[in-house]
Amino acid sequence: MTDDTGQEPQADPREEKFVVDAELLPDDQLEGLVDEYCTRYHGLNDTENPMAERERVKSAVRRGDLVVWFDPVENTASLGNPDASA
Repeated sequence: MTDDTGQEPQADPREEKFVVDAELLPDDQLEGLVDEYCTRYHGLNDTENPMAERERVKSAVRRGDLVVWFDPVENTASLGNPDASA
């Protein structure tokens, strides 16, 4: 006889966010993620021209400072810190 009251259900690994190699994305998709990142993070803090950050964001992706996270539950991708799931 086992006691199942102390066991918590395991998360489904198919529902966990994961990093996608940015090199595998077509340029237009990566550009869209960069634009979304610029408007989300720079457009909300009174930056006069958030799109001026595009080249800096693209460089961060190339260096690996920002990575592409894919969320299979929401079927969405976004840029974020490589150390934490977006």
